[in-house]
Parts: sequence; C-alpha cells; structure tokens
Amino acid sequence: MSEEPQVLVSVADGVGRLTLNRPRALNALNAAMITVLTETLLAWQHDSEVSVVLLDGAGERGLCAGGDIRELYEHTVAGRHELSRGFFRAEYRLNALIAEYPKPFVAVMDGVTMGGGIGLAGHAGIRIVTERSRLAMPETRIGFCPDVGGTWLLSRAPGELGTYLALNSASMGAADAIDTGFADFYVESATLPHLLQALAERADPGSPAEIVMLFDETPEPAEDAPAPLIEHRAWIDACYSADTVPEIIERLRARPEAAAHAAAEELETLSPLGLTVTLASVRAASTAPGLRAVLEQEYAVCAWMIEQPDLAEGIRAQVIDKDRRPRWNPASLAEVPAGTAERALAHRPAEPLWE
Repeated sequence: MSEEPQVLVSVADGVGRLTLNRPRALNALNAAMITVLTETLLAWQHDSEVSVVLLDGAGERGLCAGGDIRELYEHTVAGRHELSRGFFRAEYRLNALIAEYPKPFVAVMDGVTMGGGIGLAGHAGIRIVTERSRLAMPETRIGFCPDVGGTWLLSRAPGELGTYLALNSASMGAADAIDTGFADFYVESATLPHLLQALAERADPGSPAEIVMLFDETPEPAEDAPAPLIEHRAWIDACYSADTVPEIIERLRARPEAAAHAAAEELETLSPLGLTVTLASVRAASTAPGLRAVLEQEYAVCAWMIEQPDLAEGIRAQVIDKDRRPRWNPASLAEVPAGTAERALAHRPAEPLWE
C-alpha cells in the first residue's frame, strides 16, 4: 500500500487547493514538499482552470509547525551544510513566489503555524486565522534566527512588537496575529468548510477577498486568554527599542510590570548568539526595500548560523533529547564577540539565492 502524498493537490471549480499532508509531524516542511508546492504553483500561474489558490493543512492541529528540523539537525551534525543551504534556497524562493503570485492566494492558518509555516502563509494575499491559531517565529529557542521572510513581517509590526516576538520566540493568537500584521481575517474553524464552498461557488460578491470578508468576525478572547499583545506596547516599546540585547534585558528588569520581568527571565535562557544576530536582522529588515532583499539577507545570515554550534545544540535540547537544557556557545551575552552580528549579515553563501 503506497503512502499518501505529503502535499495533496487538487483543482475543482476554479480553486487550486494545496493541503500539507503530514499531520503526525504537524505538517512540517521537507525538501520534497517544497518542490511539489513550487512546481504546482508555477504550473498554475498559466492554468486557466485555476483562478484562486487555497493553502491549508491536514488534521486539526495546524497548518505547518515549520521546517523539518530533524532533517536540518542531521545535515548540521554531519557537516553537510550545502544540503541545508539548498533547502533554504528552495524554501525562500517559494516564499517569494507566494508573495508575488499573480492570482488570489488564500492561506488558512488554522492551528499551529510557525517558522516555515509563516513563510508559506504570511506572504499570501489573503491570510486567515481561527480561534485555534497559534503563530510564532520560535527560532531563538533552537539557537537560530527568524527567516522565511519572517524578519520582513516582524520589522513591520507596530512599535517594537516584532522585536519582542522575534527575540522571545513569543506566540500569537488570532487577534495578536491580526494586530501585528501577520494575518488579515478571523474565521471560526467550524465555518471554514462554508468559506471553501463559497470560494468554489463564487457567490456574490465575487472576488476571493470579498468572499472571505463575508465570514470575517472579531475574535472573541477566551476567558483564560492573556491580554492582547497590543496592550503591552508601553513596556515593550520602551524596552525593546534599546540598541543591544543586554540593554533590553536591563530595561525590562527596571520596569514595574511582572510581564516585563518574565520576558527578561526568558531572554536569559535563550541562545545569546541567536538573540544577538536576530536583533540585528530585524533592525536591518526594517530598512530593506522589499521582501526579496530581506530573503537574501536571511539566506546569508542562516547560512552563517548553520555553521555555528548553537543550532545543533538547540535542536538537540528541544527536539532530539528533549532535555530542554541547551548548552549555548557562547554561554552568555557578555561572551558574544564584538562584531558577531555584522559578520553574520556580511556573510556570502557559496551559492547565491537568486540565479
């Protein structure tokens, strides 16, 4: 009996549907899936049978938990960095293809959507979240830094919210995702089948965005939900506008808010190298002329980061051994050599991102 495809591809009633189909792995992206998605989208650009593209994930747990970091770990510990760079090149080109897609592109971020999942959905023309959505760029937890165009989105969030989300690997619910510019519409998960039916039937009004708007609601916070991120802007903006991570931590510790103190404690558990490079990457992305320039910057930084010890160690601690006790190198922010972030940003990979 043959295995099911890892990406389900279908065309019906003018809707080209791409369903990530690794539900047991929370639909984590691997190289084969990226190839299928890219080749299908390129073919659909000129297919008159496809007038709108829909991206979703199989199962009820999420759209996509990110790239397959077990695969990345294996390449990294074996020193096969060219394989990791090849994965990033293909992934980032796919991110750009989605951002520039000539047909309406609807992404449904129901459930967990993190890392590489943000790269797929965050650049779509129509981005939907539900009451089950949990969005994040959690790279500093594994000694890495945000990529897949994540620094483009993070750098354009209101105030310093994006800097906070990037450094603390913080997650967002539906309302936070809309407030920070990671999503456009909120639709209850139970209503999604009706939305898909409406897209296929082209009910009036006719454009995909107008159809989605018919189902758009205001997210209702759960009783036990934390306060919206936007309500924390006073201390986040005041602290995360500092020039360095140690200064951010110092400001957080001086604030009266308990949440600020918790954020400082969290930062001190994360990769000093990842934090240092992430802050510089988000700041640099804020002045970039466009997404392609940011993807090129991220490619350079990530190609540099995979050759540092923290990535393998972070994945080991979080995913392989699951002891949650990474031994970072450097072990503290004070030990990160001067000019580290500049070296990462100036890195030039052996293979260029764009040909």
